[in-house]
Amino acid sequence: MTVAEVLVSVRKFDGRLHWHHPMARLGEDEHGVWLGAQVGTVYRKGEMGPLYTTVEPRVMLFPRDAWWTALFQAAPADLDVYCDVTTPPEWPNPAAVTMVDLDLDVCRIRATGAVFIDDEDEFARHRIQYGYPLEVVAPRPRQPRGSPTPCTTAPSLSAVGTAPGWTWSASELCGFS
Repeated sequence: MTVAEVLVSVRKFDGRLHWHHPMARLGEDEHGVWLGAQVGTVYRKGEMGPLYTTVEPRVMLFPRDAWWTALFQAAPADLDVYCDVTTPPEWPNPAAVTMVDLDLDVCRIRATGAVFIDDEDEFARHRIQYGYPLEVVAPRPRQPRGSPTPCTTAPSLSAVGTAPGWTWSASELCGFS
């Protein structure tokens, strides 16, 4: 069964709707499920109307059983990789994926390749406000410095979809160049 459009719904720990937007199903491989969004995709935050419309194409990876998602953005976005720390993505049906945003983000700057952690203050505040359980705040074993991570080893967006073994082409399905 092929589902062309998937609704991505991200909630906060208290259950409130956070970000939600449609994406096109691109394919699935050993890394997880890949979705793409063309220029002009409308992202909404909470119950508000449209918050912004994308000006760059993007591809998003939803790994299986991992506590993160990865967003790969083409230019003109300043960040080429944006990894959200989340609960593992859940698929209530093939046309919907949902997860809980756990505030922390790991980002890579396109121009320099520098990687930084964003929203540590929000995580500290929400940890108390929402009463994050131990499974959310307990330190996980850290990879040794220099170990591969989605932010440090991610290809440029122009290479996404053309790696050996992938069965789809981002450039064909989403108009990426």
